[in-house]
Amino acid sequence: MSTVLLRGGRVIDPATGADQIADVLIRDGKIAAIGKDLVAEGADVVDVAGKIVGPGFIDLHSHVNSIAGQRLQAMDGVTTALELEAGLLPVELAYQNAANEGRPINFGFSASWGMARAAVLSGWEPKADFAAGLSVLGDPAWQKDSSSTQLNDWLGLLEREISDGALGIGILQGYAPRTDPREYRAVNKLAATMGVPTFTHVREIVESDPSTPIDGTEEAAQVAMEFGGQVHHCHVNSTSRRHIDRTLGVIDRARAGGATMTVETYPYGAGSTGIGAAFLAPERLPAWDLKPSNLVIVSTGERIRDEAHLRHVRETDPGATCIVEYLDDSSERDRELLARSLAYPDSIVASDAMPVTWPNGSIETREWPLPPGGMTHPRTAGTFARSIRMMVREYGVWDWVEVYRRCSYLPARVMDSTTPAFEAKGHLGIGADADITVIDPTRVTDQANYVDGTKPSIGFDEVLVAGQFVVRGGDIVIDAYPGKGLRGHLR
Repeated sequence: MSTVLLRGGRVIDPATGADQIADVLIRDGKIAAIGKDLVAEGADVVDVAGKIVGPGFIDLHSHVNSIAGQRLQAMDGVTTALELEAGLLPVELAYQNAANEGRPINFGFSASWGMARAAVLSGWEPKADFAAGLSVLGDPAWQKDSSSTQLNDWLGLLEREISDGALGIGILQGYAPRTDPREYRAVNKLAATMGVPTFTHVREIVESDPSTPIDGTEEAAQVAMEFGGQVHHCHVNSTSRRHIDRTLGVIDRARAGGATMTVETYPYGAGSTGIGAAFLAPERLPAWDLKPSNLVIVSTGERIRDEAHLRHVRETDPGATCIVEYLDDSSERDRELLARSLAYPDSIVASDAMPVTWPNGSIETREWPLPPGGMTHPRTAGTFARSIRMMVREYGVWDWVEVYRRCSYLPARVMDSTTPAFEAKGHLGIGADADITVIDPTRVTDQANYVDGTKPSIGFDEVLVAGQFVVRGGDIVIDAYPGKGLRGHLR
């Protein structure tokens, strides 16, 4: 492996709070030295004076699972992208597919609660395919309560997946929101017993549905306190919407009571999912303060016209990815709600990145720049740059140590409990993995929007994975595929 010397940057280590002008020497994929006037014979020397050097961003919530999507994320500073909220089944096949195809950045997968349930309750055959998983969302069979036999069967599937290296259990509880809470307790008890985290898209909150079996955030908090496991609350912004202060208060109380509960958010008012999701049924939209016209089909840019149009699309193409306008990005009140979720103590930035889809149905290409016509939610390309723009420049809440703490250090610590490999990530100590993001603080910003979600961020001038450049001089290194699969190891 080559030796790289990053010369004269502002070096941030969020683990220690260190913030200094220094050189960073990288050898054999690791941080070999940090200091002034370092010398290394034959090193590839890169002048990064005036730029910020820190550990690469770790995205706990990415559904891209492709070279095309990962390249957009690399241009946004990401060096590790993990499929944890939904997960894939079987994980062994997911890891094999990614390794065989090659990946520019690191990857990993949780065990999929949704796919395990669908396999047992619907007889669906999982093939470690996220798009196929979206297509099953509209099937009511997998959303039903489980018999005791069915519960034991899909819990057994999840247990085997964890033994095969899954990074935890991803629970799409919000996609089967009427299921018996005892089932959610059972899967969290399993995870706590096996020493792995759960990653939950919570069921509906009481403000949206007073008849919900239990408030989604309260439910996650209760199992964290009862079983002593590690519970991660996904995209608190989109599941809480204009009730963010109340739901964050629930998480505060759980933490104060000793619960290991972490939370993530992304800086957009609109979300994205399969249009067949239970909570997008026409009769459910008013509970979310939504109308059919708040839904836009990603692949075509077509806005849903009315209830009849929505029912037709849900019936004929339930896996179609759509944008869901929960909050108004142009409203200062709603932007402040997003900023509060980002500013919440120890809140982690995570993208919920979606695949790029082309009109022919493909989600993959090795071409760069990406071919025209690709569509995706802008969070795929811009989550981290947009978070920096909002919280550093516009609101002045984060300094640069805090940027790397929330985007690198804290997400790595979520994974420490299940995957020892993460102990070498999220910081810049000697011997740490040389997953590094170099930022130009004067230029960094997002460019993607709801019309063109594939515009790459700018200002991430150098991005290295295991000491190898995947972004250099602000552009993709086309033949770089150093990404590795990160797998769980039961302790």
